[in-house]
This record gives sequence, C-alpha cells and structure tokens, in this order.
Amino acid sequence: MLTSALTLGELLVKPWEKGEAAVRDHEATIRQTATVLPFDAASAPRYAAIRADRTIKAPDVIQLACAATAGVDLFITNDDRLSRKHVADVKFITSLERAYL
Repeated sequence: MLTSALTLGELLVKPWEKGEAAVRDHEATIRQTATVLPFDAASAPRYAAIRADRTIKAPDVIQLACAATAGVDLFITNDDRLSRKHVADVKFITSLERAYL
C-alpha cells in the first residue's frame, strides 16, 4: 500500500494532541503498513499539470501528483468526484465505496 506524506501528516494530527510518544507510535505503525511517498521536486511538474484543472483541490492534487510520480495502478479516494478525473500515469481512480463492492 502507498500513501503520501500529506496523508501521514493528516493521520498524525490527533496523536499529536496526545504527545510525541503517540506520534512516534502511530507513525511507526503507518510506516510498517504503507510506503510513504514524498511530495518533492519530482512531483512538482505532475502537480502543475493536474492543478491546471482548477476543480481539483490542492491537497487532492498533491495526493494525485505523488501517485502519478510513483506510477500507481489504482488510486482510492473518499471523494467520488475524483473518480471521474483522468490523470496521466494513474491507471484507475475510484471511490473507497466502489473499491470495496
């Protein structure tokens, strides 16, 4: 399973309220179960290309740019609107609901 550094940050917000030990524990668990993709200079051109579609929110563009850079086959999202988008280097985009049908 792949996820982005943005997702990792979002998942650590609640543990942060409990303290640094909770953050370390949660981060270790996430890193054991998923590869965390960086949003870096390699992702920036893909970000720009995807962001040209102004209907996609910037955080979603970061997620998609990371996925495209990694060449993922399947991108699962909670936002069904994204499942109608076409992104180069991401073969399939589907909603979480449809992924588990």
